[in-house]
Amino acid sequence: MGSHVEVIPPTTVPKEIEKNKKDEKINYLDLPCPIPYEEIHREALMSLKPDLFEGMRFDFTKGLNQRFSLSHSVFMGPVEVPSQSSETIKIPTANYEFGANFLDPKLMLFGRIMTDGRLNARIKCDLTDNLTLKSNAQLTSEPHMSHGMVNFDYKGKDYRTQLQLGNGALFGASYIQSVTPHLSLGSEVFWAGQHRKSGIGFGARYNTDKMVATGQVASTGMVALSYVQKVSEKVSLASDFMYNYMSRDVTASFGYDYILRQCRLRGKVDSNGCTAAFLEERLNMGLNFILSAEKCLIGWLLPSDALRLFEMEDPVAGI
Repeated sequence: MGSHVEVIPPTTVPKEIEKNKKDEKINYLDLPCPIPYEEIHREALMSLKPDLFEGMRFDFTKGLNQRFSLSHSVFMGPVEVPSQSSETIKIPTANYEFGANFLDPKLMLFGRIMTDGRLNARIKCDLTDNLTLKSNAQLTSEPHMSHGMVNFDYKGKDYRTQLQLGNGALFGASYIQSVTPHLSLGSEVFWAGQHRKSGIGFGARYNTDKMVATGQVASTGMVALSYVQKVSEKVSLASDFMYNYMSRDVTASFGYDYILRQCRLRGKVDSNGCTAAFLEERLNMGLNFILSAEKCLIGWLLPSDALRLFEMEDPVAGI
């Protein structure tokens, strides 16, 4: 007598798993919570809007304990000033900035004071597990330049809503809802009482493990489309299309984001003939070497070739 053992072909198991994934039904009562409406383009902005600078900047942050730290920053270089014309106006400047940071799991406080008298403050407080308060303010000696804003962010199970209040009779609200595991739709409204302007906008975001596509349109005349393709875990390609049907301005751009073990390279080129690159290399723990460059091939040159040597990482950057 002998025992007969049935051998299952090795290809059977993967086919069964693949079939189960296809037959799996979507549970519309258990959809993921979307990202905030104002951040639906964040993957594209990471590649297409690097933190370019012109001149020299040195940042140093010293942690006093796990929650409290002090920061020092020195900047020398030209800065852009607001202008009614399309021509870019830059003036040379140099300033020193002192900052204090308090980081807690439910409370974050940031303060910055500059030699020209400007004071910036930011607060992020988790009032509950779902409700977050964000506030920022700037005080300056220049008339009508001080401002403040308060933002309430409520995170639901499959939706997120925000309410914004600011000086100058500024009111804004947004809502975004997940309609499928990969698609979310949202809308926003705002009213600027001081300038007697109002607007409404609509947006959509579709994301998978390999790509992110977004679209946004507003009554102010803005139409924005973006697409990000994740080539690998370290390489991403991004493109966007901006159109204003009030002024008839059109801009398209293409960018990349390449992450190495100790280096990150980002760059873009747009339809206006401007090319930009941003290189950040980690030399040591908390010590970065950064190169930033931007050049416009059409019309005026925008010489923002810059070098930032030995920048100490700021732990609150990007928050």
